[in-house]
Amino acid sequence: MVESNVNIEEVANKVIGCAIKVHKALGPGLLESAYKECLCYELIKAGLFVEKEKPMPLIYEEVKLEIGYRIDLLVEKKLVIEVKSKEALNDVDLAQTLTYLKIGDFRLGLLINFNVTLLKNGLKRVANKIEN
Repeated sequence: MVESNVNIEEVANKVIGCAIKVHKALGPGLLESAYKECLCYELIKAGLFVEKEKPMPLIYEEVKLEIGYRIDLLVEKKLVIEVKSKEALNDVDLAQTLTYLKIGDFRLGLLINFNVTLLKNGLKRVANKIEN
């Protein structure tokens, strides 16, 4: 993983601010794709480098498998954003985000469910304990 000189906590705070802005404008009830596009737009407008639908190959033994894993948004090459619009987050959503952190060797992710009345209730920080 390439580390940029941008502080990941500052990036996470900017992302949360942008997500709140999108949620206040749109409210709950839309498709995941609408929130993802609007959040991507806000992040770029905030001066952040964003990769949308970032492919993530799985390495098994010495084989690189292109099997369709895609991170919703990767911000500043270090923060994984997984966007949801569903009744409630569950263990599979958390496991998906953790998988992206592990296979990409990233330290922090945000799992954001926009289908809530108050966004803080749909926001989950996910950390990968990277072993040295």
